[in-house]
Amino acid sequence: MQVLRNPPSGWPALVLNADYRPLSYYPLSLWPWQEVVKAVFQDRVDVVSTYDKVVRSPSTEFLLPSVVSLKAYVDQDRSPAFTRFNLFLRDSFACQYCGSGAELTFDHVMPRSRGGRTTWENIVAACAPCNLRKGGRTPREADMHPASRPHRPSMYELQDLGRRFPPHYLHESWLDYLYWDIELEA
Repeated sequence: MQVLRNPPSGWPALVLNADYRPLSYYPLSLWPWQEVVKAVFQDRVDVVSTYDKVVRSPSTEFLLPSVVSLKAYVDQDRSPAFTRFNLFLRDSFACQYCGSGAELTFDHVMPRSRGGRTTWENIVAACAPCNLRKGGRTPREADMHPASRPHRPSMYELQDLGRRFPPHYLHESWLDYLYWDIELEA
């Protein structure tokens, strides 16, 4: 991970919840500068930190925000959406049969042809070769058992898992609000 002193491309702002925690760690909750400016003028966010870049309109000018916090708290205890991305995050971007991270797809543990449903509790991340090898068989028939039992994750669990996959870069103004393993200054 690289800590940038200059703003990242596109001048994004880190978005914090009203409790000053990031809305999301993976993907990191970033808004493009245009959305941030709009939210500032709509009084939906408080500016916490700024870049050195000034933005101007005919009637005003201000420093471009690098960190903003929402004025209204967004509840993080909701059930996460059942998406391919969230499924891969739950399974740590690894095939549950062989551990590979390449060519990921998803597999119905109990095949659909056998009445298996497309739910958190029946789907695991699988690489294409393992998925093909298992085919329409049960784990017992194929002698292929998932490394972990499929389950519905909580939003907190996904946030915690997301901390294991930090972005390739972080702007220095974001560091106080993220809990990555970074060296602290003395």
